[in-house]
Amino acid sequence: MKYDVIIIGAGASGLMAAIAAGRKGSSVLVIEHKDKAGKKILATGNGKCNYTNLLQEDHCYRCDNSLFPQKVLRLFDTDNTIEFFKKLGIYPKEKNGYLYPNSEQSASVVQVLLMECRRLGVKFNYNEKIIKFVKPNFTLITDQGTYYGKNLILATGGCASSKLGSDGSGYDYAKFFGHSIIKPLPALVQLKSSDKYRKTISGVRVVGNIKAYGNDKVIGEETGEMVFTDYGISGIPIMQISRFVAKALDKKNKVKLIIDFLMDKRKNEVIDILKYRITYGKGKSVEEMMVGLFNNKLSYVMILKSNIDPTMICDKLKAKDLEKLADNIKEFTMIIIDTNSFDKAQVTAGGVSTLEINEKTMESKITKGLYLSGELVDVDGTCGGYNLQWAWSSGYVAGTSAGAL
Repeated sequence: MKYDVIIIGAGASGLMAAIAAGRKGSSVLVIEHKDKAGKKILATGNGKCNYTNLLQEDHCYRCDNSLFPQKVLRLFDTDNTIEFFKKLGIYPKEKNGYLYPNSEQSASVVQVLLMECRRLGVKFNYNEKIIKFVKPNFTLITDQGTYYGKNLILATGGCASSKLGSDGSGYDYAKFFGHSIIKPLPALVQLKSSDKYRKTISGVRVVGNIKAYGNDKVIGEETGEMVFTDYGISGIPIMQISRFVAKALDKKNKVKLIIDFLMDKRKNEVIDILKYRITYGKGKSVEEMMVGLFNNKLSYVMILKSNIDPTMICDKLKAKDLEKLADNIKEFTMIIIDTNSFDKAQVTAGGVSTLEINEKTMESKITKGLYLSGELVDVDGTCGGYNLQWAWSSGYVAGTSAGAL
């Protein structure tokens, strides 16, 4: 069978590319190795699908070639995305700049994309695996047949959440056509710590400022609610900095987090707070004196980290003890030894080098007629709909370019 455009991958960018190419009048085949399309879309936003965000700034997207993402996003921006989905039937609901379908169902997004694909005559082959490519041109041999494409779009995703379809196979396809791969690493993922007290504070949620260090140099900073776990630490701010932590660990850097639990207070002010609590808590143990300031389990660990006996009468604390305790409130340290695996990650950092892709078309600079989109490319976003926005933008540009007859 011959097609104008063959797309490998029926995720967000693949579906968008199929529609964009179909609207150009091209015949389109989508090959998907899972049993249905859009599995990862269905899992986003806790099933509600945060499909884009009104706030669009450079720092929302990460890439070794930092200027690349915005050049692509300008060709199909947030306004284009909102209008595109409104025309398909998705009425937007905004919450602090985050946009969801008013139905609050990820399934709605997948449904309208597939309905438009059907209208355009896009053909889908599910449960089909690529065996090999044959040059010249784009001859695909699968476990179910042989197909010929005038143009080929790789929209396979990265390595994150393999159970939803991203198994890393796209990197091998891209390498076959001559592309370089920036090492894929887990991003938007939890972090593992070697801290001996981590299980004691497992389950504690607290707001603070987190700075990540690689070899004593700041590599990332976020503020927000984190949650301690039996393996380390999680929460949105942790996931936001995980990309930089993963890269630092991959370079064999020594990585640590320093957390400030009283961001609005200077260290001397924290010491004054402790002195006040001692003055009005005479006779209490150090552990009892801290009750009401932080979660009890967190306070207990802070005390131990300060080399103070929790049962000691607080009146007997010396100036050096208060210094240490204030340090652990303002600069609580966790040694990070790893990230969680790709199965726990929301997205992949790394991928096909953007230096080898035309930002105006998403066409390969190495192989004419080959296009790349979505998570396969070395672009990843922060939490908040940015990874889907990248999928829509890159998929639209790739599909429009590949589908031009």
